[in-house]
Amino acid sequence: MTTKILAMKNSVFYGLKTLQNIHARNFSIGALALGPVNLKGRSFLTLKDFSSDEIKHLLWVSGDLKHRIKHEKQYLPLLQGKSIAMIFEKRSTRTRISTETGFSLLGGHPFFLTSQDIHLGVNESSTDTARVLSGLSDIVLARVYSHTTLEELVKDASIPIINGLSDLYHPIQILADFLTLQEHYGSLSGLTVSWIGDGNNVLHSFMMTAAKLGVHLRVATPKGYDPDSSIIQEAQRLSKQHGTQFLLTSDPVEAARGSNVLVTDTWVSMGQEEEKKQRIKDFLGYQITMQTGSVAKPDWTFLHCLPRKQEEVDDQVFYSPRSLVFPEAENRKWTIMGLMVSLLTDYSPQIPMPRF
Repeated sequence: MTTKILAMKNSVFYGLKTLQNIHARNFSIGALALGPVNLKGRSFLTLKDFSSDEIKHLLWVSGDLKHRIKHEKQYLPLLQGKSIAMIFEKRSTRTRISTETGFSLLGGHPFFLTSQDIHLGVNESSTDTARVLSGLSDIVLARVYSHTTLEELVKDASIPIINGLSDLYHPIQILADFLTLQEHYGSLSGLTVSWIGDGNNVLHSFMMTAAKLGVHLRVATPKGYDPDSSIIQEAQRLSKQHGTQFLLTSDPVEAARGSNVLVTDTWVSMGQEEEKKQRIKDFLGYQITMQTGSVAKPDWTFLHCLPRKQEEVDDQVFYSPRSLVFPEAENRKWTIMGLMVSLLTDYSPQIPMPRF
């Protein structure tokens, strides 16, 4: 009897300790319940295809795994016996390491394929590759030049395909960004995010996601470097649907005014090296500095998906307490883990749902 009472007391103690730890990391408790969400078997090419509840569920699972594995030191072999094929046409630090370590940490086996190992659509068609990998692995993450390549893989694969980056979208980066902001601010709804830089794939993914989380988005790009026109139209539609603000401008100061979060990215993406001199000239005035932040809200923070060049953001901002870039980089691991678990299993989070 005494043993049972002690066990009950310990259970209550650890339950309270868990909730205290969650509050300590700014996971506000008491959000409204999500609708039924089951992502098992889905592919993940763009957040355009995912609802508000589905995105929140992915963030919830990611935060849950981070809490249980990192803070509670639990071993969760949720992907034991499973394998992931990682196709990389473009090099990467964060995407490769986060996926390999994350899949392994969950008990699975990752295998890495470069352009020297596999030639998508060259010596073997994407159709054949998709069918072969479907029989040899449980899921594929592909980091490619053309988004069309991913669409071709999805068409013929019988397993989930994850977009590790394409010319059009970088959705796994955005999951990490919003988990970082949720942890820092305690909730996402009502925040204003300002993008100051190129109208690239990372921005496109922000545009497909922000409104669904109740986040206002202000975008400044130099003339001629605007986001894709069809993605602009969809972002405007989403903003109207969810009651958020969406601004497009070429003035960095206008974009930064009243913002909680300043975000930028590389001005010269892989494959654009020959344009570097012209791009640096065209982006003059777009460097994020403390002066840029002077028109933002007092609690403003900074994000960058890395790697970073000094012309994009100066050292004073990048290495300041306002910079969340290193927690953001770490969260690439927890969010890809949350995504892979959601696409491959029926896992339900164990911590209370955070306030979004």
